[in-house]
Amino acid sequence: MKTNHPIRRFVLASAATVSGIVLLLALKPATDPAAASAQAGAAPQQTAAGQGAPQGGTAQQSGTATVLGDVVQTQYGPVQVQLTMSGGKITKADAVQAPKGGTSDQKTALSVPKLNQETLAAQSADIDAVSGATYTSGGYKKSLQSALDKAKAAGGASGSSGSSGKAGASPTAPAAQARVVTGAVTSTQYGPVQVRLTLAGKKITKAEAVQAPSGGTSSQKTELAVPKLNQEAVAAGSAQIDTVSGATYTSEGYKKSLQSALDKAGV
Repeated sequence: MKTNHPIRRFVLASAATVSGIVLLLALKPATDPAAASAQAGAAPQQTAAGQGAPQGGTAQQSGTATVLGDVVQTQYGPVQVQLTMSGGKITKADAVQAPKGGTSDQKTALSVPKLNQETLAAQSADIDAVSGATYTSGGYKKSLQSALDKAKAAGGASGSSGSSGKAGASPTAPAAQARVVTGAVTSTQYGPVQVRLTLAGKKITKAEAVQAPSGGTSSQKTELAVPKLNQEAVAAGSAQIDTVSGATYTSEGYKKSLQSALDKAGV
């Protein structure tokens, strides 16, 4: 009968211990937990940085402001220019009102795009009139200048604060101060004439005849005379305007009603 030798038992125990150590080393993770967590944290940081660009674009868009010029009456109809401004620069120009009907449609379609383009290039109201559309061009330039004046007046508030809210509110300030005054009805040989004014402070910003002779040749004379009288009233800022040739009675009635409106306004 064999008996276990002490040396043999020692050798077997040592072999078992070495095998266990080797097994533990083989099962140890190859990746350092600290390094893994650091890599995992890098992705959210990159995402946050990527979100910065849309926020910057929104800020630039909020710096734009829209300014609406005065309505300018011409022989063929009203003209009104609207500007989009960004950082004191005109980025878009558009005529929201322009003569229409008959040949006016063709002239407007021909002239307005050119006037819009010249405004962007010149960045001022110093633009050339479009041949064949003199009245439309003249009205466009006057409305454009009034829009630029409003934008300039609003520039102090928007430039000092850089706030888009103030920049948007400033152009509406003149409209808040505007008032409408209607003159007395003046009877003429061919019918009544009555003038209505829109004023900002003591300045006439708009004049229109709410009543004027009509019927037969009177309609033609009214269409010829009233736009000119309206335009002269705004330019002169008073009732000291010229009589339109061929429409003497209408012109005189207009001036009398205009003066009464100015008297009511305290101008």
